Amino acid sequence: MTEPQSPLNSTPASFRPPLPPPPPPRQNVANNANVGTQKLPSSALDSTNAQVNAYESAPLPPTSAYQPAPLPPTSAHQPAPLPPKAQAARPSFGKDVQPTLETLVLEAYEQGASDLHLGVGEIPRFRERGQITICQYPQTDEATFFSWIGEILTVEQIERFREEMEYDGATQYEGLVRVRINIFVSLNGPAMVMRLIPLKILSMDQLGLPPVFRDLCHYHKGLILVTGPTGSGKSTTMAAMIDYINREMPKHIISIEDPVEFVHKSQKSLIKQREVGIHTKQFDNALKASLREDPDIILIGEMRDRETVNTAIKAAQTGHLVFGTLHTNGAVKTIERILNLYNPDEQAPMRIQVGESLVAVISQSLVRTTDRKRAAIHEIMINTDAIKDYILRNEVEEVESIIPRCNFEGMCTMNQSIYRLYEEGRITEETALEASPKPNEMAQILRGRA
Repeated sequence: MTEPQSPLNSTPASFRPPLPPPPPPRQNVANNANVGTQKLPSSALDSTNAQVNAYESAPLPPTSAYQPAPLPPTSAHQPAPLPPKAQAARPSFGKDVQPTLETLVLEAYEQGASDLHLGVGEIPRFRERGQITICQYPQTDEATFFSWIGEILTVEQIERFREEMEYDGATQYEGLVRVRINIFVSLNGPAMVMRLIPLKILSMDQLGLPPVFRDLCHYHKGLILVTGPTGSGKSTTMAAMIDYINREMPKHIISIEDPVEFVHKSQKSLIKQREVGIHTKQFDNALKASLREDPDIILIGEMRDRETVNTAIKAAQTGHLVFGTLHTNGAVKTIERILNLYNPDEQAPMRIQVGESLVAVISQSLVRTTDRKRAAIHEIMINTDAIKDYILRNEVEEVESIIPRCNFEGMCTMNQSIYRLYEEGRITEETALEASPKPNEMAQILRGRA
């Protein structure tokens, strides 16, 4: 682009003003203020004034020697804002973009979440330290939801879900985490809950379990029950106990689960894990068949009905160590739950079988700790002769008075376990009272000993 022509060059020669005399050779800056006040001859004054009036409004051309200074920002000179459409067009990841299911699982794993909740018409949510938190993602539509389950299910499994409107299973993200899956249909549409299961099994020392857990693993026969509400860490505790046996003892272990959660590899022990729906069609058939498969230890995912309890007690009485879970709170309620599965006329012989086969009941729950983690609290009941006598006499409620006095055998109440964490500074007084099954008793312990 050529430089614009100066307005002085386009003026006729007859109208050009005379050139001023050259400045003195040593003119300083102070003399520059008087240049505009020099007097011209009277003959050139009129001509000069006319030229000034004609061209004083003409702007000077921009040159390398003269650059106009930028205007300072004032209220009258502000940069124009972007139009509204341009601002809305900026991408905002996490609010306008739907992630993949693998991305959600990875984010939940990195944040230490235990569960991932997804559903049509809902915002994805995590369960962290027992609390539900909302993710920064948009509501899930049906196309996105079915694209997510397409990442983990086969076409046949998706069709089975459409027909039955329910699906239970598990999948694994290699090198990251194993996931237990439950898909169902709700009022808003399909939904899914994913339980994150670490690939690395934590040891009993890493979990901070009492030494009596290790002693229970050395029993050769009997029934050991781990109880508690959903999400209380029952599977994690049993996995740590099975892992200890696997590393220390030459045993044959068979597990029947729906689905398989923690995956064990045979070490000193030989481990066979079976999943209902994949390796066996019915839970009861697999449990009965396990008695003919030369096991030393049988792991039952959940003692869900009367028939399962019958088979588990039979296995415990025939020389096998049986691990099982129940959704009960407390040792006394666990025993009552088992007995109440039978008719009143059947409970007397069942009390004898339970009293003879039961080894221990471990009731477990989780509490939030001060280091933003969670710790397990337990009520531990060991089936001593005194407790067995109470079971046979149908005085199970008297067991609660024995447990706090038998710490030498490894027993403890839930309040004793909570107070131990409070003494270690791992939980606050508020958390102790909130987690206690008997808050009045817990308050007296804190006031009397703190």
